[in-house]
Amino acid sequence: MPRRRNPLRRVPFVNIISGIIHSAHRAADRLFVQDDGVRINDPVVMRVQLFRSVLGLLATLALAFYYGKGTDAWHGAAGDGLGNLIITPVLLIVTGPLVVLGFVLYAPPHLRPSLRSRLKVPLKTVAWYVLAVSIFAGVLVYAGTSDYLNTLPKWAAAVVACVVVALFVWGLPFLFFASLYSAKTSFNTAHVHPMLPAVLTAVLVWVVAVFNLILEGMPEGPMAAQLCSLLGGPLSVTAVSLWELRRMRTRHGVTVRG
Repeated sequence: MPRRRNPLRRVPFVNIISGIIHSAHRAADRLFVQDDGVRINDPVVMRVQLFRSVLGLLATLALAFYYGKGTDAWHGAAGDGLGNLIITPVLLIVTGPLVVLGFVLYAPPHLRPSLRSRLKVPLKTVAWYVLAVSIFAGVLVYAGTSDYLNTLPKWAAAVVACVVVALFVWGLPFLFFASLYSAKTSFNTAHVHPMLPAVLTAVLVWVVAVFNLILEGMPEGPMAAQLCSLLGGPLSVTAVSLWELRRMRTRHGVTVRG
């Protein structure tokens, strides 16, 4: 049977947007997802993680609906989700080295040199992320504050402006996917040890919760709702991470000190 084509692909504007998003996704996937067979991709664990994510999203929306203030609550929930996606890789860069150091020190002495030798891929992933964010932020700040374009001929200023716009249009979805994959893979720390992503996830979710509490304070609603909103996510993520670690040990023979 001939394959049916999506009629939206005939719309030029939609086709261009789809191509930009696909290109950004492909570049982010190539740079920030370095599996190489080192990560244990357990379908059961992946389904449980997806179920927990969907349940957490529904719980967040329910709390925003019952105890929020109209559309501001929905906007706040969406903004918090996007903000956490952006801030998670940054907090991971800050806290990740401490967790990795503790993980390496906890390992038996004869395994530590081998674990340290595997840091190349995570460090390279972090370097790519920092470079991408720095270039994107630098171009935006420079384009918004500099009078350099006014000193150029009109044709040159037009070319530079087009380059800046193209970088922004392509760079925004690229940074979104880069942040998503960096947080999802914990900067490919599975190359150091298969258990490290789960450990980092459990630690990072509490760091993000404390960070949000310091910046935004307690959530709205009665005390029970506040505690559920504040602790529900970290506790459920930690429970799934601990279960994932146990499953690695019992089903795949992977241990923290092995």
